[in-house]
Amino acid sequence: MKYVNILFCLMMILFIGVQYNDPDGPLWALIYAVPAIWAGLAAFRLRRVQNRGAYQLLGLSIAIMFMLTVYYWPTTPNFWVKEIYWETETAREGMGMMIASFVLLVAAATILSARSK
Repeated sequence: MKYVNILFCLMMILFIGVQYNDPDGPLWALIYAVPAIWAGLAAFRLRRVQNRGAYQLLGLSIAIMFMLTVYYWPTTPNFWVKEIYWETETAREGMGMMIASFVLLVAAATILSARSK
């Protein structure tokens, strides 16, 4: 799982990088930074996040990410079709939240599975 988390961390960093010309770019950079940090910790500092405080912070991160995913969920029909998400900002934002949530859940699964070993 180390290499999966490295890949996801780099992907989230790239997501942050493409926010440079977005009017609400700093907000999205912050949103994408959360799963990037957790994926990086799961890949490189797994032992550091094996404590109660880290688990609580991880749980809080997941809860907030879940709420944001529900909030930004695309209401556009067929939002996954290229012609739709290419033109509709809300569809792209919703899909970005889905991806960020998935990355965070993979990092959490890695961290929690290491706890049981």
